[in-house]
Amino acid sequence: MRLPKYWLIVCLTLGILIIFAWVKFLGSNSNFQIALPIDCQLGQGCFIFHYVDLAPNEEEIDFNCGRQTYNDHGGTDFGIPNLQVMEKGVKVVAVAPGVVKRVREGMIDKLVVNQKDIAQVKGKECGNSVLIDHGNAWTTKYCHLKQGSILVKPGIKVEEGTTLGLVGSSGKSSFPHVHLTLRYNNKVIDPFVGKEAIYGCKTPRNSMWKSKINYQSTGLIDAGFSPKSPQAVEIWQGKFLDTKLALDTKSLVLWVHLYGVLEGDIESFTLINPQHKIMIQQEKYVKKSYRNWVSYVGQRNTQDNPLKSGTWQGIYQLKRNSKIIIELTKNVELI
Repeated sequence: MRLPKYWLIVCLTLGILIIFAWVKFLGSNSNFQIALPIDCQLGQGCFIFHYVDLAPNEEEIDFNCGRQTYNDHGGTDFGIPNLQVMEKGVKVVAVAPGVVKRVREGMIDKLVVNQKDIAQVKGKECGNSVLIDHGNAWTTKYCHLKQGSILVKPGIKVEEGTTLGLVGSSGKSSFPHVHLTLRYNNKVIDPFVGKEAIYGCKTPRNSMWKSKINYQSTGLIDAGFSPKSPQAVEIWQGKFLDTKLALDTKSLVLWVHLYGVLEGDIESFTLINPQHKIMIQQEKYVKKSYRNWVSYVGQRNTQDNPLKSGTWQGIYQLKRNSKIIIELTKNVELI
């Protein structure tokens, strides 16, 4: 029996609507892209310190076959140089439109340095955090936000670039940063490779970033002078950033703070006094690869060899395979 013309039109219309909805659904999943979760320009005040770990075992490997990650790290860490920068305020922003699903607040900012610190945040490693549902099974989570900085509540709609809070160091955090976790159907996705990626770094790469982000395995975090040998935690705290030091300081130390140094890298330090005399010229070989690296040279202030007043200059280079990959000059005034 032939269907009436009316029913044919209805069936055809429904079929077109179903196909359109399915295509839209597939498109929304495949075309989902994200912006940066931090309001700064990479390489100028902020940097990517850790990537998603793509190793299928207890090893660690980032999407570019580098080692700037650690075992089972399920997100991308956007860091800032120290707690002093954190106190000034660096915004954490939504990477795409969505609805806030959960918020955690009330955790203090501190640098986790030992097992006792880790035990104190057990179950709350993400610290002050925001979870956003972007629809079509996509979510993002923003961890370690600064205490008292979160501006959104569950149920609030946000747009790309909406301020969620400020970069902090709450939860299990050893440096000030925002940890971004991207998930699809509750599975962690590395935004540098996309949801179709497989384990390991030899995988197809379909970047989900709206703007191109260049991979940088090694970079400068900060550098300066100090009156003593600095520890990494002190530098993360923001100590030793003075451009003037007392003439009676016990030592004058040129320090650098880097990420991603590799075994075999060569460091070159030069320290020049106010009379333009080279007081220290030293090369160091990096004997082991490190994700977080602090290095320094210094001169003691003694009666036989006192420090001179005036402007001292420090020059630093990091070489890899005979190529200079980091170079800087720093000045300090002894008064």
